[in-house]
This record gives sequence, C-alpha cells and structure tokens, in this order.
Amino acid sequence: MKRWLVNFGITAGLLSLTACNTGADTIVQSESGDITKEEFYNELKAHGGDKVLKQMVETMLLEKEYNVTDQEIDAKVNEYKEQFGGEEGLKQALVENGIGDEQAFRKLVKRELLAQKATTDGVDVSEEEIKKEFEDKYKEEIKASHILVTDEETAKEVKERADKGEDFAGLASEYSIDPSSKDNGGDLGYFRKGMMVPEFDSVVFSLEVNEISDPVKTQYGYHIIKVTDKKTNTFKDKKGVIEEKLTFEKAKPIATVISDLQKEANITVKDKELEDVLETPQQTEME
Repeated sequence: MKRWLVNFGITAGLLSLTACNTGADTIVQSESGDITKEEFYNELKAHGGDKVLKQMVETMLLEKEYNVTDQEIDAKVNEYKEQFGGEEGLKQALVENGIGDEQAFRKLVKRELLAQKATTDGVDVSEEEIKKEFEDKYKEEIKASHILVTDEETAKEVKERADKGEDFAGLASEYSIDPSSKDNGGDLGYFRKGMMVPEFDSVVFSLEVNEISDPVKTQYGYHIIKVTDKKTNTFKDKKGVIEEKLTFEKAKPIATVISDLQKEANITVKDKELEDVLETPQQTEME
C-alpha cells in the first residue's frame, strides 16, 4: 500500500487539477492580472503534465475494457482503512503521501482495481494448485517470540538464562535488538511457512509449543526462539486468500497490458511537446 501511494501520489494532486473547467478562457481574474486556460495548461504541462497525460490515457484505455463499480472501490477503501488501523490512520497515510483529497484517493483506488483486472484477465488457477499451496504453506500457523542479539556469546547467555526458567518476555526486553518486538516480550504474532528467512523458518516449525531453540544465526544476528502456540487452518477458510495470491503471481505485467491496449487504440497525441509521452507505459504498483 505504502509503495503504491508513493508511486501514484506524485500525480494525485495534478489529476485533480485536470478536472478544472470554468467554461471560459480566463480562469483567474484579479486587479493584479488574469490567468488564462492556456497559461494554466502550459504551467501544468511544464510541471508533471507528461505524467498526468500518461495516467489519464492509461486509465481511459483500461476503463474501455474493464469495469470497476463504486461498491468495489468502497470495499477496497475499507480494506485500506483496516490496514492502517481505521479511518484516521488512513487519512494520516494519505496526508503523508500528498493525497489530501478523498476523490483523488478514490481515483487511485479505481486505477489499482482496473490494473488488477487487466493483469489477471484470463489467468487460471487450478484447484490442485490451491490445495498444494495450502498444504505447503497455509495449513499450519505458528505463534512465536524471539530474542535477537548481535553475537553468539550473548545468544548462548540468553539461552542459558531462559533454560533456567527466567521470564522470556523479560529477557527479550533486556537483550533483544529487534525494536518491533522487544517491548512486547519478543512476540512475532502468528505466521505461516515461508514468511520468515529460511534459517529461522526451518527451526521454528520444528519446535513444540513452549520449546526454546538453540541460537539461530540469520542475516540479522542470532535468535533465541520460543514457540507459544500452533493452530491448524481449514482449506475452506484459506482457499480464497490462496487463490487470489496465486492469481496475482501469474498476473501479466501492467506495462505489457497497457502497451497492447495503446496499439489497439491507435492513439495520436496532438501536442508536439507531449507526443512521445506514451512511448513507455508508466510503471505501476502491479509491476
């Protein structure tokens, strides 16, 4: 989400400007002077107008082939609200990325959904593929805590103290250099196979509940790991998530989709200064 906002936030404000249409050649009047549509257009063109035009054309092409409903946009917006901890969290994220207008954000969401539909059009994921992914990665989830230190000697010291029955959470607070987990007892929450680095992954899924590992070396340092819970998921509950994931993994590059649509549409840019703007389709979050 954040990467997507950064990529598209650059032109979000400019997109809202392109909607201006006063119906007159002069759009600003004052005793100090006037601003005409032509002056405004030239200024816009000089400050990111190529990006605006590229995005408008690409959106036009996608809208010609695919449909996104208001209900789908609402659902995606709600997903982002949940991801950012509610409406206020989302508003803050938008402000930080230069998107202060709700309508501009909804335009970006609509473009994302159009891109998703375009790149996954015709993609097929079989039941067998979904079942294999479930068995390999989604059937079991583990909840674990860890204490991350920089050297093996310290890791052995932590392990020894933990084996003697000292509070694991307290040791995490004292020793761990992982800022995201040390203050909550080293808790990493629930995760599935493949979500951690391989060295960590292979050890944590071999432990029993409440078992504490020997020091595990990864690119981040040395980990002491404690499994605190395990749960088994059902295929029914995870099927939709897996199918969506595998579909996006098979998705076509959005640049390829846009390029094909541009060829079919036989587009001509009449402004000579912008005539080359469509030569390279704009990079999007889907790539």
